[in-house]
Amino acid sequence: MLKTKLTHPEIIGALGKLGHGSQVLIADGNYPIATGTNPSATHVFLNLTPGIVSATDALRAIVDMIAIESAAVMVPDSGKEPDIFDEFRYNLPQGLALRPLNRAEFYATARDANTGLVIATGEQRIYANILLTIGVVG
Repeated sequence: MLKTKLTHPEIIGALGKLGHGSQVLIADGNYPIATGTNPSATHVFLNLTPGIVSATDALRAIVDMIAIESAAVMVPDSGKEPDIFDEFRYNLPQGLALRPLNRAEFYATARDANTGLVIATGEQRIYANILLTIGVVG
């Protein structure tokens, strides 16, 4: 029996295959999973109903499993920061800044071959996508 907080077998397996520099996308319920991600990545669909599972729930589970080197977010064209960014900061390792990307940059980065795990959530807040780059342990 696992003693970790994360028990989802497909996510655990995918994380075990990734390494330093690999990326994990946690996507909100509006994100174009089929066209906006690396097709060879492991895709896990946790979007059971609107709001379940939330992006922050998924982030909390992942943060306990991997070292995080960086975290990128998609910023709105308006430049106004969504409230969920504060929740992301709260759940990330202390001192890790969010790297803002415009929509085109974020989609291009998420489609990159380095994105090895995509988690689709039921998050309903807009711009609630976060792209984590795995760091080194040690």
